[in-house]
Amino acid sequence: MPRSAILLATGLFLGVGLGFVLGAGSTPQAVPESVPEAAVDIAHDHTAHDHGHGGSHDHAALTEVGDMAPTMTLSLYPDGPQSRTLHIGVTGFTFHPEGVNGPHIPGHGHAHVYVNGVKMPRAYSPWVQLLALPKGTHEIRVTLNANDHSQLARNGQPIEATTRVVID
Repeated sequence: MPRSAILLATGLFLGVGLGFVLGAGSTPQAVPESVPEAAVDIAHDHTAHDHGHGGSHDHAALTEVGDMAPTMTLSLYPDGPQSRTLHIGVTGFTFHPEGVNGPHIPGHGHAHVYVNGVKMPRAYSPWVQLLALPKGTHEIRVTLNANDHSQLARNGQPIEATTRVVID
């Protein structure tokens, strides 16, 4: 076999192996058992994605909920040196992943999570894993959204909560 063919085969073998090793290191970390249903990895900015609905939904639209407005609290728990698990505590609201992109059902929907103003993947459960946050202070904002992606609101004000986290 010519020397160039041997070098080519060796390069391909080592390149594929190195690709598998590097790819294995980029998989999401396991969620601690104390944190059920962690669902979201903030690997990249999702603001340009249509999320499978062809861009037909207006995320800035408001859906008034009236007097039965849900409430929301945010709690952060350490999940590694630069990662945190966010708990979205809600009352009067049910996470409803099966209804996404469907019509508004009062009290049902999902949440949109923003880190420093950048929209992350949707939250379909109260637990969200925020991986590999860079060092510094980060603003975490969460909005409650109807199945049609409009923001739930009371008296014209979106139902949202904000917290900050400092990564040392």
